[in-house]
Amino acid sequence: MRLHTHTWGEGDRVALLIHGIMADHRTWRRVGPGLAARGLRVIAVDLRGHGASGQGPYAPQDFADDLVETLPAGAEVAIGHSLGGMALALAVERLAPRRAVYCDPAWHLPGPPDGETESAGPAALAAAKTLSREQISALNPRWDDVDVDLELASLAVWDETTAYGIAPAFGTDLRPARPVVPSLVTTADPSPMISPADAAELRSRGFEVRAVAGGGHTAHRDDFDAFMAALEGWI
Repeated sequence: MRLHTHTWGEGDRVALLIHGIMADHRTWRRVGPGLAARGLRVIAVDLRGHGASGQGPYAPQDFADDLVETLPAGAEVAIGHSLGGMALALAVERLAPRRAVYCDPAWHLPGPPDGETESAGPAALAAAKTLSREQISALNPRWDDVDVDLELASLAVWDETTAYGIAPAFGTDLRPARPVVPSLVTTADPSPMISPADAAELRSRGFEVRAVAGGGHTAHRDDFDAFMAALEGWI
């Protein structure tokens, strides 16, 4: 599927931005211009089921294949957040960027607690479709009003069945065996996705791992300056 894209900047040096579940390209409203100011042409996608892109099916490989169909190969850097990090890892060999950055990637989603059904995790994600502005603000106390309003707008056009499409990823270890290209993993502090043991294992596999001090899962919205600082040497 060809995805909807948004571009900041111009030129031959390209950066790719891939958002997480529930969001769309608007989650990068500060990162995109920030990278463009460094001389990069920045291309951000709306994943299938998100933003202005088409819908379903939603297996992890579908998200990855869309990236390959839509985005140029050989970018300076490709950055994927959460679900976008999962999709990027599955597409990175074909996209062949010079560097890859995985932001709190969804590589090791917890399985259901004992006594709960396998759909418990996806159902909890899908329920976020109905979050109010007040709930979004309470869950993300460091976001400014613009990001809260954009999240509400993104939820309105998000197909929540994407959560069920990635259900097989829950309880599955999707950590790459090795970095295909030089790769950085940025994590929240602490991270709901990358435990200290995961971080140690990723380092042993050849990834650089950096925590965004004080940042949450969506660190680029929690603390833009700290997030950009964590990318130094990679962008």
